[in-house]
Amino acid sequence: MIELGLARITALLKNTPQTWKAIHVAGTNGKGSICAYLNAMLRANRVSCGRFTSPHLVDRWDCITINDSAVSENKFRHFEALVKKRNEEQRLEASEFELLTATAFEIFEAEKVEFGVIEVGLGGRLDATNVLKQKTVTIISKIGLDHQAFLGNTLEEIALQKAGIIRPQVPCVVDASNSPSVLEVIRSHADSLGARVKNAEVPSTGFGGMLSEQLEPHQRQNLLCAYEAFHIAYPGHGVSMNELLGIGANAVWPGRLQSISIGKITGRAEPILLDGAHNPQSAEVLSAFVEKRLRVHGKPITWVLAASAGKDISEILKILLRDGDNVTAVEFGPVDGMPWVKPTSSATILQTIDKINILTTTRQDARTDIRAGLNSANKISENGPLVVAGSLYLVSDMLKLLRP
Repeated sequence: MIELGLARITALLKNTPQTWKAIHVAGTNGKGSICAYLNAMLRANRVSCGRFTSPHLVDRWDCITINDSAVSENKFRHFEALVKKRNEEQRLEASEFELLTATAFEIFEAEKVEFGVIEVGLGGRLDATNVLKQKTVTIISKIGLDHQAFLGNTLEEIALQKAGIIRPQVPCVVDASNSPSVLEVIRSHADSLGARVKNAEVPSTGFGGMLSEQLEPHQRQNLLCAYEAFHIAYPGHGVSMNELLGIGANAVWPGRLQSISIGKITGRAEPILLDGAHNPQSAEVLSAFVEKRLRVHGKPITWVLAASAGKDISEILKILLRDGDNVTAVEFGPVDGMPWVKPTSSATILQTIDKINILTTTRQDARTDIRAGLNSANKISENGPLVVAGSLYLVSDMLKLLRP
């Protein structure tokens, strides 16, 4: 279950010194990519770095990396056991995410990393990661409507929750493509704490050379957020802006506009697109990419879609689908360590398509059999463009299917 608040995580970590410097990343979309870009920039400068992102993609421990590798299962389970024992002894009843956050921070301390790059789990102000003691810089990425039950019903209310990661006198980098009202909320909160705000704004000229043409607009914004934060956190580096941008841009972040092969499952030769778009804003990014790159050949898009229970998926589907597209609805499986996360029923996805009056050519209900759904969608596509989207938990299931 989701239970926001800092009392339990503070108690869990009261004797953990946190000697490493933290870069804290909040926002609705782009957080994981920014963390990946930052990690690449730090490693290029031979800085030891821990990274904590959520949710995990394949195994629970792959959300914690040291330098360029996920921690081993043995190391993860060792420190997780220590944290769980502490939780039981103090009768804290910490949530799964709080236990995971404490485990990550204990591993960072044991590994003596210089920097920790930390992605907020939910919101910011009351998120477990906000227990960080040594923030060097904070980052707020693009703000959108998501988790309204916890964060508020307007962009401005959500922005104020995200701005809760800002600390007195600690610089904050903000994605300048946010709406003026969102930027004003963040700046006002930062001003009240004496924190300087640096807007990450893509310059009209001189941005990363050819990168400006190779990257999508949201990727450029995320990359620039990472660059500005790195520049603040590590001012003594000797690498040029264009070199750093190139290093960051080459960082791989699975499940975001990711081209993958499903040949081992379906025999398909052509790659497909895998994207965890799970809210209207990320759906708009995916839709823009699909319109520009995949619809140009005159063939309909074949979609394999899933969603988390409790989401209003009608807006997402309106953004992604076009008349004539094909849809296979699926349900992702149980999420390790997050038993409260459930999928929307595949039947509900198909019913919602009817309600929004999208006239699909073909539709299939694969339920929980993602492998069968992929095979069916591949046949329907007739080698045309195929996109798997709608949930990071579906991304996780896909990566598990494709794991060697």
